[in-house]
Order: sequence, then C-alpha cells, then structure tokens
Amino acid sequence: MESKREKNDSDIIFGRNPVTEALKSDTCLDTIYMCGNGGSLGIIRRLAKEKGIPVKDVRSEKLDKITGGVSHQGVAAVGACGEYVSIEDILESAKKKGTPPFIIICDEIEDPHNLGAIIRTAETSGADGIIIPKRRSAGLNSTVFKTSAGAASYVPVARVSNLASAIDKLKENGVWIYGTDASGNDYCDTDFSGSCGLVIGSEGFGISRLIQQKCDFMVRLPMLGKINSLNASVAAGIFMYEVLRQRRKNK
Repeated sequence: MESKREKNDSDIIFGRNPVTEALKSDTCLDTIYMCGNGGSLGIIRRLAKEKGIPVKDVRSEKLDKITGGVSHQGVAAVGACGEYVSIEDILESAKKKGTPPFIIICDEIEDPHNLGAIIRTAETSGADGIIIPKRRSAGLNSTVFKTSAGAASYVPVARVSNLASAIDKLKENGVWIYGTDASGNDYCDTDFSGSCGLVIGSEGFGISRLIQQKCDFMVRLPMLGKINSLNASVAAGIFMYEVLRQRRKNK
C-alpha cells in the first residue's frame, strides 16, 4: 500500500507500513489505534511497547471514523503535538524558579477538552507541570492544544506508565499530595503553601482507590446547590487558584 498521511483534527497516520515507519523513525506519536493481531500488526505492537506508546484495540468502525473512511489496514496512529518530559524535569523547573513544586496530577482525565482546560489554568496559575498516565488518559493531541489556547506549549507534561509510582517519586522529593474528593476537608481550611501535588480525578469516577491511598490529604469544594459535583476542569481551576492565592499571600 502506498504511504498515506492525512491531517484532520489531529495528525493521523494510517496503514501498516506508514505506521511502522513512523515508529522506526521516532515520530512523536500520542496513541495507536488497532483492529486485529498478527503479522505486521504484531510488529507495530512490539515497536509501540518498546517506545512506550499506548495501543488501543478498537473496532474497524472506529478506525473508519478516525481515518475518514479510507483504507487503513487495521491501524492508525495519532501524532502528538508536543514532547513529553520527565518528572525530574518538572521538579527541576520548580527548583530553577526557587519556589516549592506545584504539580497537577490527572488521574485518568480522558476528555481532551478537560485536559486542555486544565493545562490552560495550570499555566495561568503558575503550576510547574502536569503528570498524566499513559493508559485511560487523553494525551497531547491537537484537541488538547486547541482547548489549552496555546498553554500546552508552555506547561511541561510528564506521561507515566504508573501513576502511583510517580506519586511515590514526588513524595521522595518532599511533595505533599492533595487528593480532591467530596469526603475531604474544606479546601479553604487547607494549607497549600508548601510543595503541592494536586490530584484531579476522572470525569465519571473521581480519584481511584489506589491513588486515594497515596494522598497525604483529601480536600473538597463546598456544594451548596442541588448538584453535587463540578466538571473536572472547573473544579481543578478552583483548587489551582486557591494554591496561587495562598502562595501570593505568604510572599
């Protein structure tokens, strides 16, 4: 099959040979979508695993939608619109600024619009970086970049295979972990002025049990109306600006 590359909402590469060559040439890929196994698809799976790129198994109809109905040979790759960094890079960024680390940890935020909005607020509130998991999470695709209004070009994002281990690494570096959940203490009564890792849970299920167990504190927003929850990015924005408010007050 002739190599094909098509740009729609994201940078899409489809077809077995084009995706294989993209992996071999270290093209920055966000996610690979695949329908089927064996043969050259098996090679793609192996290369993706070696490079830490998530592979999502989908139905052929999903691939048809992603590629606009063209012949995709059972595989399509979505290009990443930015480079990921390491947790050490984020910590070093805070060190250079001479301020306690302020890091946003997204626990399975799957909606790219939510992730983009979180990145936008993280940039304006002075966060040092964002940590996302490789699985069950939106990545740095074009929708995230558009929603972030360009902030994704400035906020370092680390993509990790194990979020719990990433939190352990932050703790080893003196970062306190604050989970956000309705069972927590009122956020206005919480001291965020030190090193802070703020965990934002998924849209439908909140913070997973394992990640809750890793948190040093649980904090909540007061809910005075009939609705008992907020959009993940809206809630994240309120928490982030409380961190900023306290830090400016303590200067």
